[in-house]
Amino acid sequence: MTLSSLIDAALFACTMSITGRYILACWLYPFKPHKRCGGTGGHRGMGGIRLCHGCDGTGRVLRLGRRLHNAYTRVRHDIRVDRRRAQDRRRELDR
Repeated sequence: MTLSSLIDAALFACTMSITGRYILACWLYPFKPHKRCGGTGGHRGMGGIRLCHGCDGTGRVLRLGRRLHNAYTRVRHDIRVDRRRAQDRRRELDR
């Protein structure tokens, strides 16, 4: 093996390790602290403390990876439902 192929293999392994850790973090901890309010759920405004609009006062928001996973799952579900409906229509037309 040449030096460049060893470097490529090491970079690939490092990238896969980081990606795997992020996927695990999204699965175990799907929420992260909201940046605008610092995870408190509120901020100082005129007249006192107000709820943060970005996180609806929870102080947490979904991670990007979790949002992508949820969107992917939603699309897969919609495709399956459409296929089932199409099969049901074909069955009814065949009768």
